[in-house]
Amino acid sequence: MTTSRQDADRALIARIEGRDADALGLLYDRHASRLLGVAQRILGDTGEAEEVLQEVFFWVWKSAATFDSVRGSVIAWLLVAIRSRAIDRLRTRRPATRAGLRAVDTVPDTASAEDLEADSASRQWESLCRSAIAELPPDQRRALELAYFEGLTHQEISDKTSTPLGTVKTRVRLGLMKLRERVRPYLGQRAHDA
Repeated sequence: MTTSRQDADRALIARIEGRDADALGLLYDRHASRLLGVAQRILGDTGEAEEVLQEVFFWVWKSAATFDSVRGSVIAWLLVAIRSRAIDRLRTRRPATRAGLRAVDTVPDTASAEDLEADSASRQWESLCRSAIAELPPDQRRALELAYFEGLTHQEISDKTSTPLGTVKTRVRLGLMKLRERVRPYLGQRAHDA
């Protein structure tokens, strides 16, 4: 995302903090499609994803003052919020009604078309992350998919896969360490490009 776009997002958050409803509408128009895509991937249900999206923007309206630009960009803040709420929603479902796991390579790209440069960078980053996940050993990949795409806790993964809890924790930890090493060279570049 370009610096001017990040600056514009931060300006919108400042206006929202001052109770400018038009700014909330502009922020929604700018990021809703990407956020909805994330919620749909996690929940597997468009209706629920739309409800979570509305919850997030209601939260933004009430909590704009909590945004801290030192900790990251506005879109990162929004993505964390949508992911957390979607996973919370997923966890409230009865286990029998959980959406099936969506493998990383079958998740469609749903980035905003407003800014082609940011869209392209985002797709490249998503592609890199998918590629890094695909290179993991199958047991580590499965553990990460269950944790991050289905929202399961370590205990739930252990129960679902009939794997000892300690083994699940180790697989998740090792998988995350391998992913971090794989994408580390690109993190500095993304910060520089942003």
